[in-house]
This record gives sequence, C-alpha cells and structure tokens, in this order.
Amino acid sequence: MFRNTPTSPEALSDPKQRRRVLEALSGLLLGMFVSMLASTVVSTSLPTIIHDLDGDQTAFTWVITATLLTTAISTPIWGKLADLMNRKVLYQLAILIFIVASAAAGFSTNPEMLIGFRAVQGIGAGGLAALGQVIMADIISPRERGKYMGLFGAVMAVATIGGPLLGGVIADVWGWRWNFFVAVPVAVLALVIVQTTLHLPKRAPGKTTIDYLGIVLLSVAVGLLLVWVSLAGEQFEWASWTTVWMVGVAAVATVLFIVVELRSKEPLIPLNLFRDLTFTLSVIASIATGLAMFGASVFLSQYMQLARGATPTEAGIMTIPMIGGLLVSSIGVGALVTRFGKWKIYLVVGAILLTAGSYFLSTIHYDTNFALVSLYMAALGAGVGMTMQNLVLVVQNTTAPERIGVASSGVTFFRSLGGTVGVAVMGAALAARVIELVTEREDDIATALASLGADAPAWAEQLQSGTLPKVAEMPEELRLVFEDIYATGISHSFLIAVPFAVISLIAIVFLPNKPLTRMTTTERLQASEADLATVSVPEGMSSITATGSIPLPDADERDAEEGRTR
Repeated sequence: MFRNTPTSPEALSDPKQRRRVLEALSGLLLGMFVSMLASTVVSTSLPTIIHDLDGDQTAFTWVITATLLTTAISTPIWGKLADLMNRKVLYQLAILIFIVASAAAGFSTNPEMLIGFRAVQGIGAGGLAALGQVIMADIISPRERGKYMGLFGAVMAVATIGGPLLGGVIADVWGWRWNFFVAVPVAVLALVIVQTTLHLPKRAPGKTTIDYLGIVLLSVAVGLLLVWVSLAGEQFEWASWTTVWMVGVAAVATVLFIVVELRSKEPLIPLNLFRDLTFTLSVIASIATGLAMFGASVFLSQYMQLARGATPTEAGIMTIPMIGGLLVSSIGVGALVTRFGKWKIYLVVGAILLTAGSYFLSTIHYDTNFALVSLYMAALGAGVGMTMQNLVLVVQNTTAPERIGVASSGVTFFRSLGGTVGVAVMGAALAARVIELVTEREDDIATALASLGADAPAWAEQLQSGTLPKVAEMPEELRLVFEDIYATGISHSFLIAVPFAVISLIAIVFLPNKPLTRMTTTERLQASEADLATVSVPEGMSSITATGSIPLPDADERDAEEGRTR
C-alpha cells in the first residue's frame, strides 16, 4: 500500500527499505533547498537591490515582511489541505508557485513590484514549510526521525551558507536580477524527483471544505497589524486616529476569526488543539524561534554591509559562523535524539543559547572584535538549530494522526508569524533609531561632508533622498559616521528579541517530557482504525459509526501496546 513507509523500526536496517526512504526524502530535501536558495541568494544583495530600485528602509523591511506575511497566512491553509487532499500534488504545486514568483521578482522595476512578487513567493514557501513536515511524518516515525532531521539540517546549511555566497558573487558579477533566476533549473529538477520518488498512500475520498471566511479574517488581522507596526512613527504618529482604526479593525477581525473557528466544521486552525499542553507551549516557543531565525538572517546582513562596509559577497562569508552553529547543532542533536530517544534537554539548551545569542548581538558596535561577533552568531545559530525542527517533532509525537497536518502547520504558522512580526517590529525600531541618530549627529555628518570638497553636494543629495545608502562606497570620513549609526540601530533592534527568547525558554522548560513513538503517522492511523474495528458491538446496535463517540487509545497507550507486542 505504502512502499516508502517502514512498518517497524527494524525495517530501517533493511538496505532496500532505507534506500526507498532516502529516495522519498530526496524530493522533500530538494524542494526545501529550492525554497531556501531562492530566499538566501537575495539576502546579501538586498541592500544593493533596494538602493538600485530607489527604496528606503521601510521598503527593505517590507521586501522581507511580505514574504513572511503570506508564508504565515498560507501555512495553516496548506496544512488543512494536507489533511483533506493529495499531499504530493499539493507539494508540487507549492514548488511551482514559489519558483514562478521568484523568477518574476527578477523583472521588478520598483520596490512595490518586488514586494508584490515576494508576497506570492511566500504562498509557495508556506506550502513547502507545512507539507514537508507532514509528509516526513507519513514515512518516518518520530523516534527514527532524528537522524533524518540531520539531512534536513545539512541541506538547510548548504542552502543558507551557499545561498548568500552565491548571491553575493552573482550580484557583483552579473547583477542582482540573476539572484531570482538561479533557482529555476533546480526547481524543475525538484519537481521531477518528487514525481518519480515520492509515493504516498491513496487517501479515502471525502468532502473537502475550506474555511474561506477564516482565511479572510486571518489575513485582515495579521496584515493590518504588520502594516501598522511598519508604518507607525514614520508615516503617522503612534498615538493617532490611523493607529486607532488599524488596531481596532485588526482586533475585531481577530475576535471574529476565533468565533468562526469555533463554529466551523473544518476550522483553519482548530482551537481545541490548544487544550493540548504540548501544542500550546510549542507554539509559544516557536514564536521566539521564528523571530530569532528571520530577524538574524535579515539584520545581520544589513549589519555586515551598513555597519562594517562589506560587499554582498563578503557579507555572505561573514555570516558563516551563525550557519555553522545551526548546521552542527541540527545534525548533532538529530542523531542524539534518534540514538537515545531523549529530546527535552536539547530543547532547553537550545533556548538558552537562543537567549544568550540574541542578547549579545544587541551589544555589538561597528568596531566590535569580529571574533566576538562570530561567537554570538554561532550561539544564536545553535539555538535555532536545536529548537526549530524539534518543536514540530514533539507536537507530531502527541497529536492524533488524522490531525497531523493542522497541528504541524499550526506550529509552523506561529513560527512564521513570530518571524514576520519580529522582522516588522525590528525594522520599524531600526528605521526610527537611525532617523534619531542622524538627527543627533548632524554636526558630524556636516563636518564629514565639508571635508569632501567638490564631491560634497552629490553625497548630500544622496543622503537627503531617503534611499538606503551604499555605505561601502562612501568616502572614509562619511562612512565611519554611518557605520556607527547603523551598528547602533541594528544592535538596538536585536534587543527586541531577548524577552521573547526568555519566554521561549520558560515554555520549553514546562513542556511535558513524553517519550517518542516508533510508529509513523500512517501506522498510527492504521492502528487507530484497527482499534475501532475491534470494539465489540453492543446488543441492539447494528454498527459503530465514526461519530467520535468511541474513545481511541492515546499515544502513550499505543506506544505501551506496541512495546508489549515488540
């Protein structure tokens, strides 16, 4: 029925079965590589892109936020569809949407056009993020998943390390537009491999119901909140009627969304999932992980280029310590989880490193010893690597198999939401702080401009345009002033992540320490159906209907029974 699913833990020791699992994973790995590559290749060249398109700091932030916003909103939608429809087809559709939007972004002629295509790109990214985790649960049990998570960590590291380096070289040699085109051939290969190697079981036909009203209300609530955070203090005052109506409408949309979800037969995010302590605490922890992961990737690149005068290629090289920390921790911890079956200690250590890395990055200046900056980045990367995938793992371990899609996408949704809100808040804080510092240092800037002689008017005009400057191309007198300004602003923005990291640590400490099951999602679903079928029929009752009135054994009971039979 499902040739890629090992029917027992011992099955993975069979070379043929192991090869089939690796073949099935290859499509997922390449799909994830495509999505990450299309994002990371532009990370180091974004300052250059925004400068060339005459954008400002707000445009820079929204090029990132638009993708994160649509990723966050679409993730639970993809997860719900995964419980109702063919997961393989959905995964291929997500790859296609992502890569078409990525290629179209390469033709952008202004910041607004780029932001629009990046928003469409996020829809595909949401599908890849949600469906990859769900399909992996179909073919590998939580206990065995740790070592395979190492493969995901390795691919993540290659894409994250190689992407910025490749993007920097492409931007310097061929121009930044090729950063968006480079993933197209890889995506075509990913589609072919997924088609030929990934074989999922046929799902019983059922009525597909989509919570369209919930989608609209969620989009309005999250979208308005992010627009308000990004524009308040610059386009309008924080305390203003614009703030009142934007926040008011977002609050009303949130309340209506909750009411709709409680009444919907097929809710987008089933709110009764929050009755599960593991799910609730994992969601809280994921918010901080998303903020740290996305915030660091965005603003560290800005720090390297605007505060240390690096080129896009150099910026990619300089962020390797963070990716190294993520790679080592992801692969190493995955192997340890599989070998010993313990997971909580690694999550606790990861949350501690996440907190420490965020705090120390909030102390950096333009002339901070780069060895120290590297150590701080490595700590943050290790924290992300230890927590990101394992939070999804522990949720999948305790969730009923028929709800794996919505539960997995729920954690991923809140991680994306945390990253989206985090980037928007950090970007707004950075923009406000830079404006404040420029005002405070007007005399220093005037002195630096005066020392430039005949070149002073041209540089003064460029600074007054409001576009994101190319600090590396500035004369030394002016460059030193702006490096100090941007370093101070960026370190200030990192301070925002610290309290969220502390909350994440507290949530992880209180996570129930339940053992990992050795059953795949498909096997757990079959076991549940078998348990239901063996329930005796009381006298006078012709059949037992699937109304949910007959309690199924929980995960712990099934694991105990599995242990006795084994």
